Amino acid sequence: MEELTALVSSINSVLWGPYCLIPLLVGAGLYFSVRLKFVQVRRFARACKFFLTPDSMSGEKASASKGMSSFQSLATAVAAQVGTGSLAGVATALAMGGPGAIFWMWIAAFFGMATIFVEAVLAQLYKSTDFREQVTGGPAFYIANGLKSKPLAVFFAVTIILALGLIGNMVQANSIADAFRTAFGLPVGAVGVAVAFLSGFIFIGGIRRIASTTEKMVPMMAIMYLIGGAFVLVLHYDNVIPAFKMIFVGAFDPVAATGGAIGATVQEAIRYGVARGLFSNEAGMGSTPHAHAIARVKYPAEQGFVAIIGVFVTTFVVVTMTAMVILTTGVLDGKTTGILLTQRAFETGLGEVGLMFVAVCLFFFAFSTIIGWYFFAEQNVKYLFGARGVLPYRFLVVCFVFCGSLLHVDLVWELADLFNGLMVLPNLIALVALCGLVVKALKVYEDSLEGRMK
Repeated sequence: MEELTALVSSINSVLWGPYCLIPLLVGAGLYFSVRLKFVQVRRFARACKFFLTPDSMSGEKASASKGMSSFQSLATAVAAQVGTGSLAGVATALAMGGPGAIFWMWIAAFFGMATIFVEAVLAQLYKSTDFREQVTGGPAFYIANGLKSKPLAVFFAVTIILALGLIGNMVQANSIADAFRTAFGLPVGAVGVAVAFLSGFIFIGGIRRIASTTEKMVPMMAIMYLIGGAFVLVLHYDNVIPAFKMIFVGAFDPVAATGGAIGATVQEAIRYGVARGLFSNEAGMGSTPHAHAIARVKYPAEQGFVAIIGVFVTTFVVVTMTAMVILTTGVLDGKTTGILLTQRAFETGLGEVGLMFVAVCLFFFAFSTIIGWYFFAEQNVKYLFGARGVLPYRFLVVCFVFCGSLLHVDLVWELADLFNGLMVLPNLIALVALCGLVVKALKVYEDSLEGRMK
């Protein structure tokens, strides 16, 4: 087992290293930004305006067979994006790359906003209907029908089912069980049963129950976490400006930012910042297009705008809050990492209640990710096997969720990273090849917008 773990880990170090997926994803984001004339800047105000319109927010009618509302689609996407990476991933980036890693997370997110715009628009252009006449879609559909490559589409579908639906959800369940054992002393088996039961209950309800759950859970958990973080920042207000200074100085001189306490280099700041940032916002990974495909919008570009908001909220709001809490409380020592570092920060800021606060937040973040990832992978089960594959898949996911709460095997985490990386490759190929269609879709929307303004 240890040898296999070491092998997969070595593959991941190359796959997610500075010479493979990191430059590919950031380079693709830069390319899309240029092709779309930096749509994430030009149309950010328009994205916010559309996101807050009644048509975007209403969901009762839209959650029927014609799909979800834009808000429900965004909530489902953000449910997957704002997972353990927003609490543990950013802490790892800080511990390994220093405060400057946050700057590079912002850079990755900025270009990722263009990438996710392309994903969402393509998902809209190539969406289809399933065996129940419900709207479905995602990378497998635009790879098969747009790129005209069935083998690549099948490869993507298989990898995302393994990466998110099964192995990835084991990781999320494990994080919940560990957090509740540490904070409340609850046995991991009991937590696993509860999480598996809740998951199965939501899965059985299909798209309606998933949409209804995410549109309520995501805003609630985000507001709760931001209020808690803001309270810590108020208590340590005198450290807020120095924390931002550490981020900007550390991006180019990590030793100066921490006085050598971390020992990171500029290369490590970039590597961990970009890698963790990509994991956090999932831009280019091919996961969130499944949610954006089923949104009911008049123009595909409109859902692209909504997708941009998702990356902004995930990285520039939630992830930044975690980073600021860690930096202002002064717990960054180069030794503690992951969720333990986040727990220490909130415990320092809020006292003993901080440990429980992080555990509760982690539950909502990780559980919402389980729901989102289940839904994304289910679309690919339908693509590969049709109706007959859905029920066995639901049963498998519930079993994997329960088992994941009991196991803390490094191999599971490494396999999740491996399959996450593998599913990026066919998705990126399709995004680059079909980008011209996205440019045209954006032009159609902008022409219509100019016509309405005359």
